[in-house]
Amino acid sequence: MKKPELLLPVGNTEAFYAAIDGGADAIYLGLRNFNARNRAKNFTLKQLQSILTESQKKGIKVYLTLNTLIKNSELPELLDVLYQVSQTTLSSIIIQDWGTYYLARKFFPNITLHASTQMAFHNSVGAEFAKRKNFERVIMARELTLEELRIIGSKSRIELEVFTHGALCYSFSGLCLFSSFLGGMSANRGQCRQPCRRTFQAEEKEDYFFSLKDSQQIDVVPELMKIGISSLKVEGRMKSAEYVNRVAKAYRMVIDDPSKLKQAKQLLTYDMGREKTSYFLGGNVSNAFSENPFIGIHIGEVIDAKGTEFSFTTTEDLKMNYRIRVQPQSGMDSKAIKLKAEYGFTEVGKGETAKLNFTQESFRTGDKVFLIGAPVNKFRTKFQLDGKKIKQYLPAKKKQNILNRIGSGKQLHFDELFIRINSLRWFRKLYLDKIDQLIINLTKSEWQKLNLQSPFMKKNINKFIIELPKFIPENDISFYKDLCLNLSKQGIKNFMLSNISQKLLLPIGIRSSVNENVYTLNDAAIQFLKEDNAGLHIYPYEFDYENLVAGKNRNGIVPIYFYPELFHSRMPVKLDNADADGYAHFKDRDHSFRKTVRDGITIVVPELPVSLLQYKDDIHKQGFRRFLIDLSHVKPSQNTFNRLQKKYKYSE
Repeated sequence: MKKPELLLPVGNTEAFYAAIDGGADAIYLGLRNFNARNRAKNFTLKQLQSILTESQKKGIKVYLTLNTLIKNSELPELLDVLYQVSQTTLSSIIIQDWGTYYLARKFFPNITLHASTQMAFHNSVGAEFAKRKNFERVIMARELTLEELRIIGSKSRIELEVFTHGALCYSFSGLCLFSSFLGGMSANRGQCRQPCRRTFQAEEKEDYFFSLKDSQQIDVVPELMKIGISSLKVEGRMKSAEYVNRVAKAYRMVIDDPSKLKQAKQLLTYDMGREKTSYFLGGNVSNAFSENPFIGIHIGEVIDAKGTEFSFTTTEDLKMNYRIRVQPQSGMDSKAIKLKAEYGFTEVGKGETAKLNFTQESFRTGDKVFLIGAPVNKFRTKFQLDGKKIKQYLPAKKKQNILNRIGSGKQLHFDELFIRINSLRWFRKLYLDKIDQLIINLTKSEWQKLNLQSPFMKKNINKFIIELPKFIPENDISFYKDLCLNLSKQGIKNFMLSNISQKLLLPIGIRSSVNENVYTLNDAAIQFLKEDNAGLHIYPYEFDYENLVAGKNRNGIVPIYFYPELFHSRMPVKLDNADADGYAHFKDRDHSFRKTVRDGITIVVPELPVSLLQYKDDIHKQGFRRFLIDLSHVKPSQNTFNRLQKKYKYSE
């Protein structure tokens, strides 16, 4: 049985040496831009060259993360980064954006590509599509069961990588808009502010409804090896060197000798993460939520606090340079405290009282104390800067030639209004003569009720676009493949994909378009879709006006009224105060939200829609002619349709 690669996160210099010491086969890291952990320290180009030199000597592969969405203004810089990468010995880059894919494949073909989990590939169709697009590896969604991975592994012709340890996002990676909605800090651009770790209030109850424990899959490593998973990945580019080292040693131990599982699990007891769950891989998600969203081991509460001085009785030995964090009862963040003599600290054992004088913050009796770091080894903090000197900038003429070749499109001379519905009940409320195209997104049970044979439906069938869901579990592939075939036989000519791999579900010769979840934040991504024969595309809900008008293409569909799906998750959540329409309501300090479940997927939307109807004329003046009013999560009503159609007409 071939051993899988052990892949470790490296967010700083110490973590690099900690990963090597722990037994990593490969590491992944980011430069200062274009990676999904912008808050990690990350590396300069010179440091990257030093890492490559040292890694090559030790036979360790290095993967670079370029796994964020790219704006149009960033394309010149992205080309420089790809040019730099093409001159190095990097084993691969990990990407999310189809624009990055297009530029790398077209102009830097020597670069090896891995499909980030942010691309949301989650079944054998996704794995096959990645293979056909010449990815070397696909990083699968974290929400898969062991049986699903077995099936995908048996069907796949591509390397599969699986996250085995570390933090979990509530939403599918690549499909979370919550952070962006709350403050413009997009998880898809490496800026997530972790809204799932916040408290929310439902009726009289306030709780961490969406805060998941950390994933720990060490128990299933032997099974993953049998399946033939190529790489076991540890999350944590923002974690400490001791975390990287300890977790690496534990998984290295089990990969090399599965009989040492108990010993390895003991090592992980002190990884200083959150409580652990085996999640979907372990087959039990009932205990996956944590009432404590913070990392570290709970070791006591403050028993006395006066001014800047406080004390607590500890359940663990505490030594110099260990790190603790005191969590105020208010829930606000607090600073990590390194235990030093200058704070009046002396080493204490289990059951003893520790006293500190920490002038930067004050605490109260009852505040919880967490141990968040217990360094055992010291790792190097600096590189010997060496390695091959590379050119940093793509020649200006060549760069401009590339940019000139992407993003052009014919100007439309007519307007088109697209309406999206997610319930059959809307058919009784719409005036189809007032719209140009109707995007239909239904549940499995409603698809089975859809009747296209009535005179009314036959008359309008050329207006219908059938939209596939964001998540299609392995067992549902045949359902949707048959659905697409049957609907195409009845006259449906256009399908809209939520993941571009879904084109493999369509009958040969059928047109496909892509929705806002196949991100087109830049001209290069749109050029990829054009050359891949995609028809229409909807601009992402996270687009901003400046980036939209900076692009050359004007043929996309601009969303101007919608309820963004902030969370899209396979994980059930305990919010039971559902109304007659199936929505449970909750709120934070500033916003109100609704939760519903469709085909086993939990969806969270805001109570109020995002409306850009009043800006329609301004957008129209910039050359855009296609607009979307999304009636998903809107109660079917003829009055609502008439009101929105009027606002659209008069841009109000």
